Amino acid sequence: MLNLIVLVSGGGTNLQAIIDSIESGYNDNTRIIKVISNNKNAYALERAKNHKINAECISPKDFHDREDFNKALIGSIDKAFSDNSADNSCLIVLAGYLVVIPSQMIEKYENRIINIHPSLIPSFCGKGFYGLKVHEAALSRGAKITGATVHFVDSGTDTGPIILQKAVEIQNDDTPETIQRRVMEQAEWKILPEAIKLISEGRVIVKNHRAVITK
Repeated sequence: MLNLIVLVSGGGTNLQAIIDSIESGYNDNTRIIKVISNNKNAYALERAKNHKINAECISPKDFHDREDFNKALIGSIDKAFSDNSADNSCLIVLAGYLVVIPSQMIEKYENRIINIHPSLIPSFCGKGFYGLKVHEAALSRGAKITGATVHFVDSGTDTGPIILQKAVEIQNDDTPETIQRRVMEQAEWKILPEAIKLISEGRVIVKNHRAVITK
């Protein structure tokens, strides 16, 4: 059984896609053991509670400094995993999480943290590219194709090994908002559950900073 902890800052549509994939039986060897948000008003927390998933808000605003916040975040994650049997594998999913992940956490959970990014990395990614900003940049540049990428998280910004990508066409009358919706519906909500399934089946191996999918 693959135990997931999902970190999210907003509405949680990608979280919902994961929940749906589990409840439908597509991800039948996976369970979400906790949802953590930095935003107490995030609807993602409500989604978790609606599905009887443990949910918690851990916000940098509630701590004296970032070091204390990092300790609290890592402590909560460590405890959740330890409480759910060491025999089970674990995965941390960043599903629209807008907080910088502590380096200690990246080191401890190397190749056990994945992120969904709303573009085809290496296009429109890195520092400053998040949310609508990604789609505004793609539209401004005149890109014809965009999409989404699921990748492992490393010490850089959107630089970890790529697991899956899916392309989405940009249309002539698009706005950043319409691109965002199409990328979510046609790419993000599909490849994030798929990547989790591949990992739960032990079919993703990282070699030389590349994620290789085995048959």
